[in-house]
Amino acid sequence: MTVHLILGGARSGKSSYAEKQAKHDEASEQAKVHYLATAQALDAEMSARIAQHQQQRPKHWPLAESSITLASTLKHLINTHQSQHQESMTIIVDCLTLWLTNCLCSKQQDCWQQEKQAFLQLLTEYQTTNKVNLLLVSNEVGHGIVPMGDLSREFVDQAGWLHQDIGELAMQVDFIMAGIPLTLKAKVT
Repeated sequence: MTVHLILGGARSGKSSYAEKQAKHDEASEQAKVHYLATAQALDAEMSARIAQHQQQRPKHWPLAESSITLASTLKHLINTHQSQHQESMTIIVDCLTLWLTNCLCSKQQDCWQQEKQAFLQLLTEYQTTNKVNLLLVSNEVGHGIVPMGDLSREFVDQAGWLHQDIGELAMQVDFIMAGIPLTLKAKVT
């Protein structure tokens, strides 16, 4: 599995960059692209954001949604694809910080720690799996001041630790600013 972490601020172009990478994989490797969304449409504004994202990406990309159980959804996608197809696959996960928020706000006790552990374990277990390109999109929120509220501080801390853990496992890490990718860790070919 090739893990590519794509970080950036709000409206930085990180999702568009991930989609360009997926289109490249689709064209050059004949990879089948899957889109895994973590957002929940809990209000009209978020519904509009989701609709905008859906309009921007190719209609033939299958969509899976997983607001909390990201690891099990990814595992199912990979196993199903590999049992039915020979070609490689690219999965865009958009976005990790929405997934984190969903877990932190869940009523399930220890939801975040359990789901994060399962996700990191999946990344480790599938490292040797060929023909899977995983594009992980996430908001970098650690460039501002320390937030005042407990939940906000917990969110910033957990996002930072998650990015560090994934960054260690990832083959490539890019930071997107003003639509321009800045490579932090380059894939060795």
